[in-house]
Amino acid sequence: MPNTTDALLNAADSALRTLFVSPRGTRECPTLPERASDAELGPEERQLSGALMRVNHVGEVCAQALYTAQALAARWPRATGAVPNEALALQLEAAGREETDHLAWTQARLDELGARPSLLNPLWYAGAFGLGLIAGRVGPGVSLGFVVETERQVEAHLASHMDRLPAKDQASRAIVAQMKDDEARHAREAQQAGAVELPAPVKGLMRMAAKVMTTVAHRI
Repeated sequence: MPNTTDALLNAADSALRTLFVSPRGTRECPTLPERASDAELGPEERQLSGALMRVNHVGEVCAQALYTAQALAARWPRATGAVPNEALALQLEAAGREETDHLAWTQARLDELGARPSLLNPLWYAGAFGLGLIAGRVGPGVSLGFVVETERQVEAHLASHMDRLPAKDQASRAIVAQMKDDEARHAREAQQAGAVELPAPVKGLMRMAAKVMTTVAHRI
């Protein structure tokens, strides 16, 4: 079991890799059979796809921060005497590794579209890390409940992008579809592991924060 120092170092390493190193996924990008459709995209379609995929990339930056922070909190010794929850930390890290695939896919798609990531990624990461740490420190049930609500909101957000992406952009649509399936599964797994339902005001604040992030990241 990692000690506190190791956990802190791992969290710092994850932040640096997310923000400053080109991500490498473990699964093949689902766009591979669909890239031929890129030649059919006009300038306005490319711009729209690039903006939407930038928002999705920011979501994956935040996912890395959330899962890393919640895993760190699960391993952190508690003043109440509760022992660190290694099983929960491992579950969170496993989900985070799948989110790394999403990060790699969205980064690659941005490159293909000639679009850039958000200039505010360090800010998005820091904010998400703080939220994940708070949720994780409250307790395992709340931490898992935070995962469930986050993934449900992300799933709905990705569904809206399926409606907004240009019909010709089959590559981006393939990525978003796979991401949507993965997020739904992460929510189910967290629910099965003992998630508690978050209060309605907390869910509302999460939706408000997500709205600010997606609106700003669409342009910046």
